[in-house]
Amino acid sequence: MIVCIAEKPSVARDIADVLGAKVKKDGYIEGNGYQVTWTFGHLCTLKEPHDYTPQWKSWDIYKLPMIPPRFGIKLIENATYKKQFAIIESLMQNATEIVNCGDAGQEGELIQRWVMQKAQAKCPVKRLWVSSLTEEAIKEGFATLKDQSEYQPLYEAGLCRAIGDWLLGMNATRLYTLKYGGNRQVLSIGRVQTPTLALIVKRQAEIENFVPKPYWELKTKYRDVLFGVVEGKFEEKEKAEEALQKISGEPFTVTDISAKKGNELPPRLYDLTSLQVDCNKKFGLSAEQTLQTIQSLYEKKVTTYPRVDTTYLSDDIYPKCENILKGLRDYQALTAPLMGKPLVKSKKVFDNKKVTDHHAIIPTGVYPQGLTDLEKKVYNLVATHFIAVFYPDCKFRTTTVLGESADVKFKTTGKEIIEPGWRVVFAGEQSDDKEEKENLLPSFTVGESGPHTPGLAEKWTQPPKYYTEATLLRAMETAGKLVDNEELRDAMKENGIGRPSTRAAIIETLFKRNYIKREKKNIVATPTGIELIGTIRNELLKSAELTGQWEKKLRDIEKRQYEAKTFIEELKAMLGEVVRDVLSDNSASRI
Repeated sequence: MIVCIAEKPSVARDIADVLGAKVKKDGYIEGNGYQVTWTFGHLCTLKEPHDYTPQWKSWDIYKLPMIPPRFGIKLIENATYKKQFAIIESLMQNATEIVNCGDAGQEGELIQRWVMQKAQAKCPVKRLWVSSLTEEAIKEGFATLKDQSEYQPLYEAGLCRAIGDWLLGMNATRLYTLKYGGNRQVLSIGRVQTPTLALIVKRQAEIENFVPKPYWELKTKYRDVLFGVVEGKFEEKEKAEEALQKISGEPFTVTDISAKKGNELPPRLYDLTSLQVDCNKKFGLSAEQTLQTIQSLYEKKVTTYPRVDTTYLSDDIYPKCENILKGLRDYQALTAPLMGKPLVKSKKVFDNKKVTDHHAIIPTGVYPQGLTDLEKKVYNLVATHFIAVFYPDCKFRTTTVLGESADVKFKTTGKEIIEPGWRVVFAGEQSDDKEEKENLLPSFTVGESGPHTPGLAEKWTQPPKYYTEATLLRAMETAGKLVDNEELRDAMKENGIGRPSTRAAIIETLFKRNYIKREKKNIVATPTGIELIGTIRNELLKSAELTGQWEKKLRDIEKRQYEAKTFIEELKAMLGEVVRDVLSDNSASRI
């Protein structure tokens, strides 16, 4: 009998349907030579300190760091989990083959491997790897099952992540709580959560310590068009007033007109982070709400696997795209112009080198039914972005008009859409692009001259903005560096902190620990969060850049470019340094 193990009951039902297993039993579905069972996410976890030795049960600063000679796993204390595990164990003991049908990612690999280890499964194991839960994808997946050994590096990376989080979380939390936690306050420290909190605290300090400085802007209105001084702003009021006086009463002359044509590519397909960013901006959703919604759409078979960090598709998806577009029946007005001719195949969309385990989030072509209002909104974003990448580029013309008055030079710029291309897909949506909201310029001629109305405005420099959930996700993706360029951001993803699938949970953890709070859309650090970061002197614990480097090593383990053993040894060495630092602190700091 072949035993298939999925990550949740709903997925197990989908797989059983495809395999022709119809007989429902207690904890599994049987038929056609298969037994399809399931976990409920994690059934097993790493052992706790007291499971290794009774000496580690009580919190004692002089027993740190706690480093088990060998890490072990145990069942999570939960009656439902224990009952289900007993069923899984019994099935696996009698299986001729096991198919790991866990989510196709690092966490999914770890969840099922731990269950198989705990059940002491001895038979051969195959791996199902699918990017959607449609019948076609599951059939294709079972036709191309691979041996579990091919996914060993993925498991090792997941295991290193779990052990790293255990080593740092268990030790640093006890260390800081015992040393600095006044009033029995538990101070939670984490490999990703602490650098994320540090980003928020640092930004807040920059805002609070910001000293605004005045500057002056000289602008003039000629033929109802606002022109700004070419040199930008004046930092000295006297010079600004002098320029104003100089041009007052003098005519304004147009000296140059230049028009430049340009192309604007369609927006990228979504990875999880960019979807979370857009859903936060457009609908005010938290990262966690977006993840739950897109996960639900995946389980309803209408979108592909969501926990991804690429905005590209692999070449083998291209032949399927026409059918996916045909399946978007509610979008026929937008898909009709694409039908009956070959679809555009852009390198900005299809690139095997930019796809590892999974491709970007796209619709499956299955007609969506029974969606909630929120699911409809998120599905619409995914569907329209998918349609837009097959549309032509948007063609526009940028016109720059130069002018002067009494030798003071002015400039204005206008943008005109010549061919909207992909923009018709988003017609009617409110744009965030400030340039687009500018008025079109009237027709000017070089040498024309006339009266104008100059004006001087005093302005003040502005502090950086508080993080919102959208900007915090982007900061985590780039280890705190301000990066707008998409190509550069792609290159930095390997050094981001956390993974796309875990960032939402990290942010939620900081809220639950009362280290951060929401003020409207802004994320603000609480006094406890600020004090905690102020107390941590060791940069290794709170540097987003250093944590990003660890993240890169975890990815390299996945690619067989770095040794798991080396990663764990480095973490152990770092822990020793952190413990020594805190023990040698003679200040009487208390949080």
